[in-house]
Amino acid sequence: MPEETEDRFPWPVASATGVGSLPGTDPAEAMRLVFGELPDLPHLAELPARGPGADLTGRTAAMLVDLPVELTPSGWRFAARPGRDLSRARGLLSADLDALEEVADGYRGPLKIQACGPWTLAATIELIRSQDPALADAGAVADLTASLAEGLAAHVADVRRRVPGARLVVQLDEPGLPAVIAGDVPTASGLNRLSVPETPDLETGLGSIIGAARAFTVVHCCALPVPFGMIKGAGAGAAGCDLSKLAPAAEDGLAEAVEAGLGILAGVIPATGTAAAPEPPPAGAVARVVTGLWQRMGWPAARNGPAAPTKGEGEAGGVAAQVVLTPACGAAGATPGYARAAMARCREAARLLPELIEEERT
Repeated sequence: MPEETEDRFPWPVASATGVGSLPGTDPAEAMRLVFGELPDLPHLAELPARGPGADLTGRTAAMLVDLPVELTPSGWRFAARPGRDLSRARGLLSADLDALEEVADGYRGPLKIQACGPWTLAATIELIRSQDPALADAGAVADLTASLAEGLAAHVADVRRRVPGARLVVQLDEPGLPAVIAGDVPTASGLNRLSVPETPDLETGLGSIIGAARAFTVVHCCALPVPFGMIKGAGAGAAGCDLSKLAPAAEDGLAEAVEAGLGILAGVIPATGTAAAPEPPPAGAVARVVTGLWQRMGWPAARNGPAAPTKGEGEAGGVAAQVVLTPACGAAGATPGYARAAMARCREAARLLPELIEEERT
């Protein structure tokens, strides 16, 4: 088993985890799969195939306090009062937590849970009257952020009660953040784009949710460009992205994040198989994608940014301590067999990293 890493990262050296979503509709089966294949950093499985309320927005809307939502043909919208759609979303989340509590009985170690971040939520939940995204109204954004902060804090407390031995890692999913920053979120008509919030407001809003979590927090962004600087400035301890999507020019932002000491959840395996590649790539090839990227950024893989090695790094420091390997986003669209193989391959590749690092040193 991997050894504990330095105090600033809650996961063991050479860890792997999942982004969140998986195929299937049985939460207990999904949680047994996660704990079996990703024992060093298991995560709360998300099963969007169950339908509305199990999706990213609906799942997190179920956590909101005093801001009910309902489902419309165009997506989620604020509602005057709680109704059937919200009840369903809350029921699905409760079933997931029940499955987690059962499977994780007696577990002690890091455990990752996920929620939609404030800016993606503001870009996807509609206002009642205008049907524009909440992002169109600064007051609605403020109310949504405050509600999410309160709801996420309660959710974290519930998970801690259910799995008292866990060291929680909270992942905020922000696939819509690059579009918000770029002013590319459409109005209800689709004819115009919403104005861009001021950069300090974007960072402050994200930071308020990070602070409310009261846990080590990852901001995961599978869209481009990943705003690594904003993620760091908001107070996150780690950033998540799909390495396969990063163009060479985008590697500079990743390099700065690594240099600044952010942990990295690196998507290194395709989320789904294809006719040409029905199985995940070999573990050795996956691990070398990461060490090769570190070399292109100008560092030996054993270096962990500008800091000297600290507790737990030793010979396995640097990339093996700072990086957690994951499949890419979109695993809900995979076959069950491929999803299991992808998680297993991430675990195997992560455990190869110290060996590859040692080869480089010698």
